Amino acid sequence: MAGREVTLLTEGSIELVGVIPRSSNQTFLVQVSLGEDVGFAVYKPESGERPLSDFAPGLYKRERAAYLLSEWLGWGFIPHTVIREDAPLGVGSLQWFIECDFQHHYFTLFEDAPETHPELSRMALFDFVANNTDRKSGHVLRGDDGRIWGIDHGLCFSAVFKLRTVIWDFAGEPIPEELLADIAPLAEAVPAELAELLDDDEVTALQRRVQRMMLAGSLPVDRTGMRYPWPLV
Repeated sequence: MAGREVTLLTEGSIELVGVIPRSSNQTFLVQVSLGEDVGFAVYKPESGERPLSDFAPGLYKRERAAYLLSEWLGWGFIPHTVIREDAPLGVGSLQWFIECDFQHHYFTLFEDAPETHPELSRMALFDFVANNTDRKSGHVLRGDDGRIWGIDHGLCFSAVFKLRTVIWDFAGEPIPEELLADIAPLAEAVPAELAELLDDDEVTALQRRVQRMMLAGSLPVDRTGMRYPWPLV
């Protein structure tokens, strides 16, 4: 299945289906097809990005970078994400669409599905490493396949610490040794394919965040009470 998804995303023809509502930047549902094989993806073109004072244009690169980081760590919770130069509205990210019940999100999963807590806690660690400034509750999905997925990572990897997330329920808890082992190599070097999508200051800042986590050994605590995105969902 994974090979099929990657093939469709990288080689398939792209047809706009509709606009995904309530997105701060233009975001589209698209159909990708290759012969008789058809799937759906989320397309975020650079041309539809709203100018920001604290992030340079090219947020689509950060979507790809977050996917590469998740894959490199072996955590695999971000849907397959590629960059397409030949998309209908110009260059942008193309991410496999996750079939799910959108009534469920981080808050409902934390309350009603305690078996997901290890994965949600791991996502909190990822968001610190990636410096995610926009982990809303609705950016956490439970797919029809039962897996926990994270989406919307265009506002990650700033060199300035800007963490904003709804996942604070695990704050202060020890990080499992196996997860510390997963992130440890990043303290010394960031994979080239990921580093190429960031600037030098952002790469250095990522390494320093990992170094801090390795020393702390526990998930960060928000002592300000202000490190939340808005809206929360």
